[in-house]
Amino acid sequence: MRAIVLHAPGDIRLETRPKPVAGPGEVLLRVASVGVCGSDLPRMLVKGAWKMPLITGHEFSGHIHALGENVEGWEIGELTAIAPLMPCNQCIECKTGNFSRCRDYDYFGSRRDGAYAEFVAVPVENLIKTPQHVDPRAIAMTDPASIALHAIWKAGGITAGQTGAVVGCGPIGLFAIQWMRIMGTSRVIAVDVTEEKLALARQAGADLCILSADFADNKERADLVIEAVGIDSTINAAVMLAAPGGHVTFIGIPVPDVKLSNATFQRFLRQEVSLHGSWNSFGAPFPGPQWTTTVQKFATGELKWEFMISHDLDLAELPGIFQRFAAKDLHFSKVLFRP
Repeated sequence: MRAIVLHAPGDIRLETRPKPVAGPGEVLLRVASVGVCGSDLPRMLVKGAWKMPLITGHEFSGHIHALGENVEGWEIGELTAIAPLMPCNQCIECKTGNFSRCRDYDYFGSRRDGAYAEFVAVPVENLIKTPQHVDPRAIAMTDPASIALHAIWKAGGITAGQTGAVVGCGPIGLFAIQWMRIMGTSRVIAVDVTEEKLALARQAGADLCILSADFADNKERADLVIEAVGIDSTINAAVMLAAPGGHVTFIGIPVPDVKLSNATFQRFLRQEVSLHGSWNSFGAPFPGPQWTTTVQKFATGELKWEFMISHDLDLAELPGIFQRFAAKDLHFSKVLFRP
């Protein structure tokens, strides 16, 4: 099969690899669509993976190609969503249903071979039943949509009449805007560095869109702010955007150290703003209502996704696209590949 293999940061190759075999309790999936996660950029270009060489990619959908021994309740050809985390189910975090905090987990695309490939073997525990009329590209975006929902729930959710905000209008931020709308917010504020991303935020349902360059002049405040970038400027901006007694949830993964300004610290201290960390997207029973709710909303059409796809490409184009990511000469939103 064709597969993208990471040998070292920046050393990304299209190779021919043996087709996996479904073991007991597994299915072999033919990958239908696989997306680039924001975490793939530092993993594949800067930091490397947990082990290398490795087939990367973890946001994917697939059709069942073969059933392993003792697999029941699934059919050949069935489209499915896939949770990329394999929890140990033994640690205290797993036993209390906090699978995102598992202390000894496995993970497609970072710790074991993932889905930038034609086929991948997946434990049945990681499959999510999917209405068969849903586009496989949507199902490949279940992970980022679930991450956005998990982040909102980590702050206790948001209720009708409240104001939400998103700093960073990549796919996760765009899904967060939509979740806030579905939950009944009266308005949603979006902040990003480019007008192109803010145009997508408007399509997602944002009312007020603010360029980062103009943020210092902003007087608006939000009850819940989702930070979805992970750099100093956006982290500080998210705290300053919070209303007194408000909440900020951080999703963006920093690469260098983070510095909070004195004004930022004074803001969350004096205005009693609550700061929340949000990691991954999983709940109990595994993989959690974050995943099943997302698939349901894709099926009903309430959760929009197609407008944010900027690239839908053959897998062979992936190394060149990552070269353009590294050179920062590519405008993109959601990038998908077809193995």
